[in-house]
Amino acid sequence: MSEHEEILPGHGLHVDKMPGHWLLAQMGKRVLRPGGLELTRQMLDALNIVSMDRVVEFAPGLGVTAQLVLAKSPSSYTAVDADDAAAKRVQGYLSGDNQRCVVGQAEHSGLPDNSATVVYCEAMLSMKTPENKAKIIQEAKRLLVPGGRYGLHELALVPDDIDHATRDAINRALSQSIHVGVRPMTVAEWKALLQREGLTIKAQATAPMHLLEPSEMIRNEGLAGMARIAWNVLQNPAARQRIHAMRRVFRQYDRNLAALMLVAEKGN
Repeated sequence: MSEHEEILPGHGLHVDKMPGHWLLAQMGKRVLRPGGLELTRQMLDALNIVSMDRVVEFAPGLGVTAQLVLAKSPSSYTAVDADDAAAKRVQGYLSGDNQRCVVGQAEHSGLPDNSATVVYCEAMLSMKTPENKAKIIQEAKRLLVPGGRYGLHELALVPDDIDHATRDAINRALSQSIHVGVRPMTVAEWKALLQREGLTIKAQATAPMHLLEPSEMIRNEGLAGMARIAWNVLQNPAARQRIHAMRRVFRQYDRNLAALMLVAEKGN
């Protein structure tokens, strides 16, 4: 395990400065998506990946979803990650010429036009500006063949008519506790973003945002994983303080936070 820990994203950063998702990874958490494994599986079911599919994943993180996708034996799998440590870690799960992880930006991946039948990303767009959200969707569309599928799994605000003051307070509280700018949108806004780029929504599902609740952590990490995380957190008071602060924010705004998955199709 120590070999993996050394190349975990965030390694070498002070706990106070580290982005929240990498802090959780350093503590042993492997599932970092807002809706947990359950919503990831629903997204993958809707994407319906089969052996002829050419799959591209933006920002694979620790590679948990990548391994679920690889189990479906797609024709090819390409991950694009801006973080060198994350890319190296994911590359460790890959084998053969048809599986690779490249270091690059989701906004301009450098991959060829019409080179994928499936593109997806999780827990990434929520941290982008509106302009960059649109650029990443446009890049996904460029990579997709006509009829190709695009999936996302992100943080959402509820209800759709949430007032501006609550929205601003949530964005501020999340950004302060996670140490990354967070700009989630309502379900209607996420759908409109895809539709503006000419994609047709084919599936959607929401789940509670309970990433740091003990019951959800046991579901996602298993009892042994939960015990490992608890032990690591106990040994690190600074990390414990930050994780408790993140959970407080999630609980404070529980009624207005959700996880969302959408799958859309590029027209012919």
